Amino acid sequence: MTVDTSAEKHAHRTPTWLIATVAGAFGLFYAYAVWVAVGHLVTQATGVLGLNGLGWAVLGSAIVFPILVFAGAFALGHRRGAGSFALILLAGLGLTAVFWLNILSYSITQGGSLLGS
Repeated sequence: MTVDTSAEKHAHRTPTWLIATVAGAFGLFYAYAVWVAVGHLVTQATGVLGLNGLGWAVLGSAIVFPILVFAGAFALGHRRGAGSFALILLAGLGLTAVFWLNILSYSITQGGSLLGS
């Protein structure tokens, strides 16, 4: 007696529209983090001294990091339930916020090392 478990797996799968809705809602917050990082980079780069290579690398990483975290959180959670998926995306958003605060504190305390001469 064998039981076909493939039908059971598909019966408990989270609907695609729900995954897309959760990802879209959290994606707006991740996009806001990218938008703020781009704004900070532009503000620093158009200043009197501009940015040196380290400044471009540090502030550029603040733009790339939320995109990578969202992609990783999506890859980890899109096959789970909607609640677990939302918690994984929320944890990634918290990680992104901590990284952004680290970038801000570094650019405030070590601002001279990021600026060009």
